[in-house]
Amino acid sequence: MSGAGVRADGFGTGVLSRAAALIHTLVTVEALLLLAAAPGLAGLLLLGPDPGNLPLAAVCLLPLGPALSAALYALHHRSGDLTDLHPARTYARGWRLNALPALKLWAPLLAWLTVIAFTLTHFSATGLPGWWAVLLAAIGAGSLLWGAHALVLTSLFTFRTRDTARLAAYFLVRHARATLAAASLLVLTAASTALLTEALPALLAAPLLLSLLHSSRPVIAETEEDFTV
Repeated sequence: MSGAGVRADGFGTGVLSRAAALIHTLVTVEALLLLAAAPGLAGLLLLGPDPGNLPLAAVCLLPLGPALSAALYALHHRSGDLTDLHPARTYARGWRLNALPALKLWAPLLAWLTVIAFTLTHFSATGLPGWWAVLLAAIGAGSLLWGAHALVLTSLFTFRTRDTARLAAYFLVRHARATLAAASLLVLTAASTALLTEALPALLAAPLLLSLLHSSRPVIAETEEDFTV
């Protein structure tokens, strides 16, 4: 006789089983994300903290964009059937579908952020007034938030690159709460990196991306309703 909350095939349908399924998905997606981004992350470990290495660091971070996009796809499409969990298969499909579209947005964003970071680290040599540094930092933060929206959109929808870029800019203001939630995740990531270890954000990438998906639900819902057929 099967107990309450347990299927005839022996697989539970209660809270603990669902939690175990979510943990399984998160761990699998995290491992695959790190594997996909491993070449670039390994290169970062070899680079010193010299600001002159910023362009090389940007090149090392190129594989991270498609890896993050595939992770968002896998987390969004995780199976609701607890007996049919295939996060690795879903991640691989997300990478195949989204690697190139994500890279078309990720590469220019990295280049732009590298210019900003390089300028800020050499700001004394520019001769510009101090308020320019504040302005550049604000532009960099805004670019990161735009990138968060763009990453979600390109991971879950099939738009032209320029349309995804425009929608991401539109949603920055349209859904200010989602933008603020993304900002909170960026602050949390930066703080954990500065105060603890640079490896922590990488090790917690899957839960952070799941939080980004959760906070982006209004963006996803409006895109499905108004911008897709």
